[in-house]
Amino acid sequence: MKQFKDISKADYKQTEHEISRYWDDIDLLKQSVETRKDKQPFIFYEGPPTANGRPGIHHVIARTLKDSVCRFKTMEGYQVKRKAGWDTHGLPVEIEVEKQLGLKDKTDIEQYGIGEFNEKCRESVFTYEAQWRDMTERMAYLIDMDNPYITLDNDYIETEWWILDNMFKQGLMYEGHKILPYCPRCGTGLASHEVAQGYEEIKTMTAYAKFRKKDVDEYFLAWTTTPWTLLSNVSLAVHPDVDYLKIRTKDKEDVKGEVYYISKPLVEKVIHEEYEVLEEMKGRDMEFMEYEQLMPYVELPAGKKAFFVTCADYVTTEDGTGIVHTAPAFGEDDYNTGMRYKLPVINPVDDTGRFRGTPWSEMFVMDADQSILKWLKEEGKLYRKEPVLHNYPHCWRCHTPLLYYARPSWYIQMTKMKDKLIENNNSVEWYPEFVGEKRFGNWLENLNDWAISRSRYWGTPLPLWRCECGHVESIGSRKELAEKAIEKIDEKTIELHRPYVDDVHIVCPECGKPMTRVKDVIDCWFDSGSMPYAQLHYPFENKEVFEKNFPADFINEGIDQTRGWFYSLLAISTFVKGKSPYKRVLVNDLILDKYGKKMSKSRGNTVNPFDLFDKYGADALRWYLLYVSPAWAPTRFDEDGLKEVLSKYFGTIKNVYTFFAMYANTDSIDPTEFFVEYKDRPELDRWIISKFNNLVKYVRESMNAYDHNKTVRAIQEFVNEDLSNWYIRRSRRRFWATELTEDKKAVYNTTYEILVGISQLTAPFAPYLSEEIYRNLTGEVSVHLSCYPEVHEELIDENVEKRMDLVKDLVKLGRASRENAKIKVRQPIRRIHIDGKYQSLIEDLVPLIKEELNVKEVVFEHDLNEFMDFTLKPNFKVAGPMLGSNVKAFAAVLAKADSLEIITKVQAGEEYKLTVNDQVVDLNEDILDIRISAKEGYDVSTGNNLFTIIDTNLTEDLINEGYAREFISKVQQMRKNNGYEMMDRIKIFYDGSEEIDSAVREYEEFIKSETLADTVEKVTDSTMEVQNLNGADTGMKLEKTSK
Repeated sequence: MKQFKDISKADYKQTEHEISRYWDDIDLLKQSVETRKDKQPFIFYEGPPTANGRPGIHHVIARTLKDSVCRFKTMEGYQVKRKAGWDTHGLPVEIEVEKQLGLKDKTDIEQYGIGEFNEKCRESVFTYEAQWRDMTERMAYLIDMDNPYITLDNDYIETEWWILDNMFKQGLMYEGHKILPYCPRCGTGLASHEVAQGYEEIKTMTAYAKFRKKDVDEYFLAWTTTPWTLLSNVSLAVHPDVDYLKIRTKDKEDVKGEVYYISKPLVEKVIHEEYEVLEEMKGRDMEFMEYEQLMPYVELPAGKKAFFVTCADYVTTEDGTGIVHTAPAFGEDDYNTGMRYKLPVINPVDDTGRFRGTPWSEMFVMDADQSILKWLKEEGKLYRKEPVLHNYPHCWRCHTPLLYYARPSWYIQMTKMKDKLIENNNSVEWYPEFVGEKRFGNWLENLNDWAISRSRYWGTPLPLWRCECGHVESIGSRKELAEKAIEKIDEKTIELHRPYVDDVHIVCPECGKPMTRVKDVIDCWFDSGSMPYAQLHYPFENKEVFEKNFPADFINEGIDQTRGWFYSLLAISTFVKGKSPYKRVLVNDLILDKYGKKMSKSRGNTVNPFDLFDKYGADALRWYLLYVSPAWAPTRFDEDGLKEVLSKYFGTIKNVYTFFAMYANTDSIDPTEFFVEYKDRPELDRWIISKFNNLVKYVRESMNAYDHNKTVRAIQEFVNEDLSNWYIRRSRRRFWATELTEDKKAVYNTTYEILVGISQLTAPFAPYLSEEIYRNLTGEVSVHLSCYPEVHEELIDENVEKRMDLVKDLVKLGRASRENAKIKVRQPIRRIHIDGKYQSLIEDLVPLIKEELNVKEVVFEHDLNEFMDFTLKPNFKVAGPMLGSNVKAFAAVLAKADSLEIITKVQAGEEYKLTVNDQVVDLNEDILDIRISAKEGYDVSTGNNLFTIIDTNLTEDLINEGYAREFISKVQQMRKNNGYEMMDRIKIFYDGSEEIDSAVREYEEFIKSETLADTVEKVTDSTMEVQNLNGADTGMKLEKTSK
């Protein structure tokens, strides 16, 4: 029986399913909590998704980040509880049900029946729960899905009522008739943080309208991006301190010139014809000038004065004409100006966004723009129209353009808490910092009151009751409702959703008459923002549990939640507890396609995460999403990159494990049964152990800064470059030793320890493969229950690392030189020259360099002029503007200077100065044109302030040895292709040219020892496989002699 199992060869889906079932069997989540029961808690809040939508690739990145942090913290020794949640209310749910039932608007819903409609909503919220569970399991997101918090539960709603009741009783809730962003499709207003999520780029036909001055043929020019609002115009606004002109355009052949009022800074931009200035004035001089109604289709309320010029500080001269068309019904600034000047609010638009009682009756307002522009032109009231591409707010739920209405709504007075909100936000660690400081911080600085009510059906009911006398009461619990209700209700069974709660009435304490519930529901962002409290039914129960689980140490969602969940959490907790509900926030950006385009079904560039799981495995997808870019930068998803990660990292670590397991099983060795002291292990072992401990230190630092990108890149670099390409490759012969020497014990100890450590380091990010390797190596319950590797400072040896890393870098440069000279790796070369200043540091590692580069001699060189030509000239693009007329003199000074000395110092970043005609010039790589070339017979490579020079002249002896090494390589490949076991003995038969024959005879013993061959025999056989040995075709055949 094998000591170490093979890596599973089943497809990813089967392998991951088997490991996932194992986790279920051992109840990994429960164990990960219980094994840390006496440890410090690390509190995590899960943001609730809506289960009536399918999970996508963007959910995979957020959940990968969350899961890896929670797994990492668990392995660090913290107790990390993970409770899932479902966001079940709101318009997204209603819109989905409307589509299913074929309902068009609120009237259809009410005819269908609110009770029946809400029941359909309740059913629909878990439509895709199975897919969410499947994705959660497939991607190994370890979270409690069986006991989630659900925002539609009565207990959850009751906690929200308690919060709202306290807000109301403390005077923080009020009903206002403010200009509110309103979705005519959904029939409800939106809060400012919702508006921020729905901007879309649209093309609008804008208008420069001509408002005729009263009783005279003169016109005020005003620009608008919303021609449909011109029907509701009641005034024009100018800036009191801006200069305005009264101009007359020149007469043309068939057109008489006209008189216009326009701001002076914009006249050239707007007026594209000749004109003369008749008068100049300040905006304040125009105040109360009267004009005629532009579109006479809406009557003014009796006794109201309108159609005159007003002054307002918000008027700018950045675009338009400097004269702003004002319609108080459709804009906040307009509304406020209207209040100051007691202007009427005229609104010919209904709740569905359609005109009423005008020539455009029944048309959606934005659809009427073209027709209105046509009317203006026919009436001689349009100076010009022009298209403009701009961002316009749309409903984030149904993508309908928003209108700004003066509508009644209930508000939470967040502006009263603004300073505390900003203070609390400043206490939060944001990753990245700029999101908290700029995006979120700036938004808080310009905070508006929270429009909390929604004129909809499926949501948490607003717990306010109103009497016809005007008195309003709030209710804070089911018990209070049952006690005050006129009807007999049971607090334990009452359904708090509409329409049932609408049928409950209470007695007005002011007049004694029945009070009826305000029909609105609340913003569903209030639902999710209440989760720290409502998930535990606080304060009605679990008070001690709550105190232990507040605030969160960590939350993580996408950038779109900055003004969504992040804000609602902060807003509610600032009121309830006076502090932030989270200490740290990791914000991930969007996933784009490989061209940087936003993914959407209409573009056809979306990817199905389940297909990617099946094809590449969840580990690879998780790793790739972390590897490709920092979490807070947009991730460009490219399937080719995913394939590369699968090959370069996962293929490599599997190969290293397989190599180790194969030799350990062949030797029947268990490395845990012996231990070579670290100080007694060879330098190569001490180097990889030192590198590993520095890696552990770096990974821990990066993860505690929530930088997954740096973490996985460092691990991948270590596994590929240090472990596989250097340590394992350099140690192969040590595994081949027939006796269990101290050296062989050391290499087994070291490889085993590093593999166990790597499986633990990668466990938070690639949970499946790390589990398989760890359990194969240790036989323990789970890598996810083990402790994260600690840094052993005593095993870090900077000098050992410096020596070996220098050799690695020199070897890399030497290989580059060989490649540049087109000399194959297996072709020996005579010598390599390296910088003499490193002789004392690495002289004892020369045999390693010789073996790695297949070179006969390593020379530490102190005089490079024999092998290289150095030339220095000014980089005239940089030096010219800097030195002016001195640049020619600078070139002359460079020509006489010690080029090698300058290049060496400048490339090392050291200071070097030259004096040119009394001007001191600081030299750097930008101002210099540095050229280094090898003399004939040599090739040079430079990098990282290092160089190597190889002798490219090949003697006959070197060429023969090259043939022999190539011969050995082909034999090894043929052994593998023939399926021979590692220790099988063979016979080699070949047929080649005289050069090949001479090389094989000369190196026959070497060939036999390297290939486990008993004989090497030249024969004539047309059936032999033809191999290319450095350009020479050679027939080759193998026969197995024994095992």
